[in-house]
Order: sequence, then structure tokens, then C-alpha cells
Amino acid sequence: MRGIILAGGKGARLAPYTTVLPKPLMPIGEMPILEIVIRQLERHGFNDLTLAVGYLAELLMAYCGNGGKFNVKLGYSREEQPLGTAGPIALVQDLDDTFLVMNGDLLTTIDYGAMLKYHRERGALATIACYQRDVKIDLGVIEVDSDNWVKNYIEKPTYHYAVSMGIYLFEPAILKYIVPNQRLDLPELVAKLQDAGERVNVFNFEGYWLDIGRHDDYERAIDEFARHRGEFLPQSGQDS
Repeated sequence: MRGIILAGGKGARLAPYTTVLPKPLMPIGEMPILEIVIRQLERHGFNDLTLAVGYLAELLMAYCGNGGKFNVKLGYSREEQPLGTAGPIALVQDLDDTFLVMNGDLLTTIDYGAMLKYHRERGALATIACYQRDVKIDLGVIEVDSDNWVKNYIEKPTYHYAVSMGIYLFEPAILKYIVPNQRLDLPELVAKLQDAGERVNVFNFEGYWLDIGRHDDYERAIDEFARHRGEFLPQSGQDS
């Protein structure tokens, strides 16, 4: 199975660490987060991987090599200018079957194989992994109408959202919606698919997921991996 790992961003929110190290190489325990991602994908049958690189690409290429030490075939697609999160997909060659696209800085226990099975059963052109996120507002929220009359006053509400996990499954037909060497983000690609009447599916996941974007996320990831390493990287013979 083919997979594309997006690893070209600057990771500005994790500065100053990311001024000298690409975010996917930030260590979580004894290995970078990117290695955890690659080893998880290999375990679920995604063994033909492409790293979409840009910022500090040489460091990523030096660490990962051809993927042999992870038991995968690993290639690289290098963008010469920032192309967003969907734009780099058009640079990857030979995408002639279902393929996965994901961010290279996620700590999760998602079952990629189950997501693939669901995607195919639904007959979707695209499937987005989604996670339920609760956001508590520690203020009184006032809702008003167009004439500034109060409609509702809610004290410290909690809002519930289905958020993208940064993991996608696509069929090759999506490539006709991506212009090569033109910036495009994944939400824009999904909007294009919807405008064209294409089938976009959601895979709901209730396990563990953390997008390592900020310093507190990074510290939490280190702690969670140390305490639950076997859930992220099960030993051979264990269920994932």
C-alpha cells in the first residue's frame, strides 16, 4: 500500500527547537515522532512510502534513508516552494491505487487497516479520519440577533466538534483536482471535491490522538509515549 507523509512544514509553533530540527524528527522517547508513524504504517501494510519534504529536507533524508531500517520502501518528493498540505500530492509519481496521506507529527493509536477497509466498503473517493474534540469556553457566551437583542446567554459552555486528525485516504481520481506546483491545502481540496459532487467520507476514531503542534503538546506526547509505549508500538504477536 502507498502512503504519503507530509513532512515539509517549518513547525513554527515549536520554535526554537524547529529552527535546527524539522518537527517530524523531534524525539518522543528514544525515537523521532516520524519513526513512530512509519513503524505504525508498516505494521498496517503501508510499506511503500513517500516523504513530502521541503524545510530542512536533508536532515529528514539523512535519518530515514531508503526506509530499509523500518522495513519499508521510502522515497522523497521535494517541493521547491511551499505548496500547502494538498499541493505536494501532485508531485508524487505512480499514484494508481488507493493511497494514504497524513501529517508526519501525529501520535495516535488509530488502526490504519480498519480505516482502509471502511473507506473501500463505503466506495468513497476520499475519507477523512475524524476525532471528537470538546472545547470549553471559560467565559459567559452571549448570542445576539442582527439588531443586537440578546437571544441567549450561556455560562461557560462546552462545544463539541468533529475535527480532522490529519489522516486521509484517497483514490487516484482526486489528482485531477490538484494543479501541479500550485499551492493547495487539504480543506480546499475537500471543498473542491464537494463542489464537484464527489463522495467524501468520515472515519470516526475514539482512541488516542494528539497533533504535536505546540510546546505543551510536545511535552504531553513525551509523557504519553513513555507511559503507554506498547499501545503505540505493540510488540510482534500483539494486536495493534
